[in-house]
Amino acid sequence: MSEITLKERFERALKGESPDMVPVCSVTQTGTVELMDMTGAYWPQANYDSHKMAALALAGHEIAGFENVRCPFCTTVLAETLGCTVAEGSVDIQPYVTDFPCKKKNDVKNLSIPGPLLESRRTSVVLDAVEIMKNNVGEDVPVVAGLVGPAGLASMLAGMKNYLMWFVTNPEVIEELMGTLTEACIEYSNGLLERGADAVVLIDSEAGPDIIAPQMFEASVFPLYRKFCREVKGLKILHMCGDATAVLDPLADAGFEGISIEEKVGVSFAKRIVGNRARLIGNVSPSDTLLTKGPEEVIIEARACLEDGIDILAPGCGLAPHTPLENIKALFRARDEYCSL
Repeated sequence: MSEITLKERFERALKGESPDMVPVCSVTQTGTVELMDMTGAYWPQANYDSHKMAALALAGHEIAGFENVRCPFCTTVLAETLGCTVAEGSVDIQPYVTDFPCKKKNDVKNLSIPGPLLESRRTSVVLDAVEIMKNNVGEDVPVVAGLVGPAGLASMLAGMKNYLMWFVTNPEVIEELMGTLTEACIEYSNGLLERGADAVVLIDSEAGPDIIAPQMFEASVFPLYRKFCREVKGLKILHMCGDATAVLDPLADAGFEGISIEEKVGVSFAKRIVGNRARLIGNVSPSDTLLTKGPEEVIIEARACLEDGIDILAPGCGLAPHTPLENIKALFRARDEYCSL
């Protein structure tokens, strides 16, 4: 019997089928300074040039060893496309929003998706990078593309202060804004899948219980997730930073194949909540462990994730740019040792 490909392993794990072993992937950002030095593809250029973006993303697989390739490295692609002002950042600082268009409630009514969305400066770079990556790895390695979800985008386009205040005082304004943004997310996600992505990751930490009450999530965000999952034609993952435990039950019914969790969520408890409705991805700490500790500590934490039943072993969030390469490789030692028992 022939060995299964990394893409088959990833897809089986994400669909709840039995892979030959637990995949080790990153569904969040993978760019590190070490990989930039080894490829010559540095930030900020690798956030704005499709060839550099693809080169750095491919290094996450070819050098670091992740069993997938993943881009982009920042969270500002749709935000800038939809009207935010963005600073480019530096070699170890991701692009970040400096100004936003929806300063008043009336601004939300005037917001529209620029057309063609997929031909904008930022989206076209990512779409081209995905195609380059796919052409490079073919059907053997899964290509994963990330984008910020409707709540995260709303907090960027309205500013966090307005986002939080309007959720309480004028929830209909936030719901209108997120409704428009969901349409952009759907169009962009389907574009990424058409260009070669095997899965899309919706990053939407601002919908989590660390930011808004679970009741607000269920009333205002959950229906948008259902719509997103119905209309996006491919594998879908939701990533939420912080302690997402309080919303895992509805999240598991949204239609995502995978839920990416950070280390504040207990894997075994999350498994009991989610059951077989979605697969769990994570959740080795990128800041407390992968960045600052040594390979042996990484192995201990990764082993605990595996023993608790994680479906895809991964960093709990995006890698810090100065994460040591040897710590990333320790994830594979942990998996290989665990799966050989």
